[in-house]
Amino acid sequence: MKNLKSGIVVLVALLVATGCSLISVPIITNASRNDVVNLGDSIFALSGKIQDNLHSWSGETFRRYALSGSMVSHIADQYDDARADDPNINTIFMDAAGNDILIPATLFDPYNCKVDWWESGLSSTCKNLIDDCYVDVVNLLNQMGRDGVDNIIFQGYYNLKNGLIGTTKLNQAVAYGDAKLALAVANATAAPNYRVFIDPRAYITSSDIIYDGVHPSDSGSLKLANLIWAKLQPKL
Repeated sequence: MKNLKSGIVVLVALLVATGCSLISVPIITNASRNDVVNLGDSIFALSGKIQDNLHSWSGETFRRYALSGSMVSHIADQYDDARADDPNINTIFMDAAGNDILIPATLFDPYNCKVDWWESGLSSTCKNLIDDCYVDVVNLLNQMGRDGVDNIIFQGYYNLKNGLIGTTKLNQAVAYGDAKLALAVANATAAPNYRVFIDPRAYITSSDIIYDGVHPSDSGSLKLANLIWAKLQPKL
């Protein structure tokens, strides 16, 4: 029985980490503001409470294509789906690249993105992985700009806590990743003039993260929504 329980815990961890799309709130393909679109991963899609708060404050609804487990390539597909449904996209709020790091690290850590106490810092293989994500994000943001998107609000990632999936051993990767994502937002020359990067690390504490060590609790979702709202509201 003990082995069975351990196996169930591992299975749940892998399902959440790999982001089975069944563990996502429904996508929204038709909203009162079809020109405002959410893309991303399970930070948005697992509970949907970030967007629930934004809908409540704005009195509007926005389209949502975020799905749990999405890597950068999947988020590019989300963008294509959004354009296929309605190409008149004015504003995008999003995240990207978290799962490109988290999923391999949760499974076998082939890029050595976890930093153990005896290691001096983040490995070169993990940095190379994140550098590749930087290029992919720049290319995606540039495509959005060429397609006529006016505003991009890019939410970075907060520090993880030890939990079912998360581990503080990944926080050096989070720091390096946020720095690279901020540069991607700044350096995407074909992207729209209004593009902002939100670094939530100073705001999200351990109590704002659920038991898995990764995803925001109700309080975390509220804090993240507030950070996005400060940038989104003027553009509505």
